[in-house]
Amino acid sequence: MFLVPRLSRPSTRKLLYYSMSTVSRALLEQQNAETSNTLIEFWKDSEKFLALAKSEGDLTIQRDKEDAVKLEKGIEFAKSKGVIDPNYVPEPYVELDVLGKTPATVADEILGKIKSSGGGGDEGSVIVLCGLSGTGKGTTVAQVRQKLEADEGKKVVTWSNGNIFRSVTLLAVTWCEQQADIDGFDQEKALTKENLQSFIGMLSFGKFDGKYDTRINGLGLDMLVSKVQNTELKSPKVSKNIPTVAEVTQGEVILFAADAVNTMGKDGIFVLLEGREQTVNYVRTPHRFTLVLSDDSLIGKRRAAQRLMAEALTTLGDGSSDADVAAALEVSLEKLTSE
Repeated sequence: MFLVPRLSRPSTRKLLYYSMSTVSRALLEQQNAETSNTLIEFWKDSEKFLALAKSEGDLTIQRDKEDAVKLEKGIEFAKSKGVIDPNYVPEPYVELDVLGKTPATVADEILGKIKSSGGGGDEGSVIVLCGLSGTGKGTTVAQVRQKLEADEGKKVVTWSNGNIFRSVTLLAVTWCEQQADIDGFDQEKALTKENLQSFIGMLSFGKFDGKYDTRINGLGLDMLVSKVQNTELKSPKVSKNIPTVAEVTQGEVILFAADAVNTMGKDGIFVLLEGREQTVNYVRTPHRFTLVLSDDSLIGKRRAAQRLMAEALTTLGDGSSDADVAAALEVSLEKLTSE
């Protein structure tokens, strides 16, 4: 057991004791759902943590709403261009409340429903997973993949339309950087019809080094998405411009994704497709799931816990004791709540 000081009132500091196991360096380094849940439980009565969680939750929900508005505009724009069918109706989604469940439990529910519907045989299949930020889509997809591969011996590929939007955005930003008369990102000049066609043409899907991947090849860039999805494609210059680019490329990305997913499905591969409903509706599959949290305060708590564990790890050296971890977490909480 260890203790964490917090401010119960602006002028009063007292020590709170929590009946729980210590947070070890090994647990902190995992940076997974178990780590998040441990920290959330640890600070469940901390005013500072709850304030940070509320702020993170409000920001996340606001970003999701802003993205949803732009994505819907993009869908309508694509329909008006005739890129996608305006009368298209996707198969229904199964809603799963993930409150109090581990990603492994949610993955078991998903696979159970697929098998009960007659899926999951030797043929390939597409599994669509949606949900707002903070509902655990990424970790659940990872668990589904692990179970299909390790337990059932299936060939599995994880697909995200988000990586294609990020790839197009990277190309658009790179194009701006190469123009002598442009300072920063100029959407009016970068996102012309001709440029967008050119950017999409710089993307190709197929087997590279024996594995399916998306290649970005143009404007001096030559890289595979799987190699840069957590680096270049998540850089600030890409992240802040994705909604703007996505608004005018919905149709093109939907068609690119549909072709890629279809190619893999025909090859007997299970495709795990993660994204927002607006961007994955147009891929045909009967296996659609939406993750929800009946307690939406957990969205902010999870995000706050993720930031705290990442911040604390930057200050810890090799061989840190549990006491060192506790101190680092407390310092991190003080830092993040004072920003």
